[in-house]
Amino acid sequence: MKIYKNPTLDKKHCNGVIAIGNFDGLHLGHQKVINEAKRKAKKNKIPFGAITFEPVPVMFFNKKIKNHRINSLEQKKEQLKKFKLDFLIIIKFNKKFSSQSAEEFIKKIIFKKTKCKFLYVSKNFKFGFKRQGNIKTLKKFEKIYNFRNIITKPLKKNNKTISSTFIRKKIRSGKIVEINKLLNRRWTVVGKVIKGQKRGRKIGFPTCNIKLNDYVVPKLGVYAVKVKSKNFNKNGIANIGYRPTFNGRNLLLETNIFGINKNLYNKEISISFNKFIRSEKKFRNLKYLKKQIQLDIKQAKK
Repeated sequence: MKIYKNPTLDKKHCNGVIAIGNFDGLHLGHQKVINEAKRKAKKNKIPFGAITFEPVPVMFFNKKIKNHRINSLEQKKEQLKKFKLDFLIIIKFNKKFSSQSAEEFIKKIIFKKTKCKFLYVSKNFKFGFKRQGNIKTLKKFEKIYNFRNIITKPLKKNNKTISSTFIRKKIRSGKIVEINKLLNRRWTVVGKVIKGQKRGRKIGFPTCNIKLNDYVVPKLGVYAVKVKSKNFNKNGIANIGYRPTFNGRNLLLETNIFGINKNLYNKEISISFNKFIRSEKKFRNLKYLKKQIQLDIKQAKK
């Protein structure tokens, strides 16, 4: 998969099929759009790729929005690779790009730079200045700019459309088992281990701490997790919260990795969530906290 930082494609990738979207989370709904585009490319024996945007547009327009992302850009790239795309275009979402009209986007990018033959989008796709473009706009300009727009019907579960917004709500509710089914993989947070106050080590449960940065904040509490790095792949238990027993103020993801007891500072680890165990709680003292952690670990291992 070749990655383009601008929409001007190599000749061999022009005249193909393109799926377009933010693809935050790359959930089953996104996967449906991509798989349909892939089948069309295979049938017509033409190149197959995708267009996405960085940063996520809503975070560009509203700087106050934090903890919004389901996956990072690097995760998104790795996940898209699994669909065996020929190419991925990552468009920098900035003031200049956001001021383009819907027709300018179609003319300058879809028509001139990619020479796209088939464009796949979801039903609620919006684009162009002030999100004025939609699937009707794409249909309007099909013949003028020599492409065919194909709309993928929304994927639904229990009569609710699977969307990134829907997934974020589920993450905030701690519905991890359900989320993992909607993603067709474990929801995963990646980050570098930072130095903490070593309280976990002092009470016999050393933890690796990472900041959530732009990730959606899951329901505060304890989770059974899988932890990976370049050198290991282990089960563990994680707590996301403010550590009320210690009157903590900063939100942290703290993970006790089973079978690992060494310094991992500045190492990148990925924490994949398996199941929510319990909500965050303030304990009377360290004795009660240690007893509860032992019960949490037992449940996580089970």
